[in-house]
Amino acid sequence: MAGETGAAGGGAVAGAAGSGALLCDDPQAVTIRATAAGAQHTCVLLTSGGVRCWGDNRFGQLGDGTKTNRPTLPTADVLTDVQAIAAGGAHTCALTTSGGVRCWGYNSNGQLGDGTTTQRSTPPTSDALTGVQAIAAGFRHTCALTTSGGVRCWGSNTSGILGDGTTTGRATPPTGDVLTSVKAIAVSDLHSCALMTSGGVRCWGMTVYGALGDGAELDRSTPPTSDVLTSVQAIAASSEHTCALMTSGGGRCWGANSMGELGDGTTMSRDTPPTSDVLTGVQAIAASVFNTCALMTSGGVRCWGDNSNGQLGDGAPYQSTPTPVSGICQ
Repeated sequence: MAGETGAAGGGAVAGAAGSGALLCDDPQAVTIRATAAGAQHTCVLLTSGGVRCWGDNRFGQLGDGTKTNRPTLPTADVLTDVQAIAAGGAHTCALTTSGGVRCWGYNSNGQLGDGTTTQRSTPPTSDALTGVQAIAAGFRHTCALTTSGGVRCWGSNTSGILGDGTTTGRATPPTGDVLTSVKAIAVSDLHSCALMTSGGVRCWGMTVYGALGDGAELDRSTPPTSDVLTSVQAIAASSEHTCALMTSGGGRCWGANSMGELGDGTTMSRDTPPTSDVLTGVQAIAASVFNTCALMTSGGVRCWGDNSNGQLGDGAPYQSTPTPVSGICQ
């Protein structure tokens, strides 16, 4: 899309920062319940249920009624009565306390789910879908996990990322589930993943570099019928790799590995999940385009992958194994 840059690797990061975090420099002294990072904008969900966003606003993704970029946290909510948030490439979605989905920002592929391809710079006043328990936003598509455990996706359908058996995009949520018995979802710009209630992982969409984990060389337009990994408690998806937090507290990743983002000590991609953990003692995991980070049960953070912009904080060009981030309180 014209003017859109970046990639929404791991919209599933939302909430990893934990509840009750205090933005000490904010004059309103707000407390944060969850965070969500898009390609070039960031949103927070306050403990009060309000949503505030800052950063790039060219497509109205901040929801403040303008297309003016904001470099700081705003002092007013753009939406209230919210229980979860997700940020995509240039759109933002909120899950209301009543279980409704409302999205705003860029909409060229129908990712807002309102039946149009028109951008909107404020949250809508009606829900695109109801009966939802979780949401995830990719670069140009959105997925919802219903209260019954079903998965429904809309927006761009490149490589079958919506999971409906086609490659045709849709501007409204479907009326039927593409997968059931699901307890969590994670999406990137190229693939979608589901964590089953059984603890299994299933992914579909583009199979570039093996991010689907099924060892196949063809894209998948429907969710697989078998798990690529079991005994999993959380998942994270980036553009070209996928990570899982095991029920034992271990971390495992597969897919692209050109910058060591799998954390296995190599730069060799892998198209199936590894059989051993790259680190243990993990309580949350997040995946970005060329990086992966883990929040440890000790309170520390370890990251690996690309470090060309100093994002790992240690001066090396990249790290192919999990590396502690300096300056993080233990």
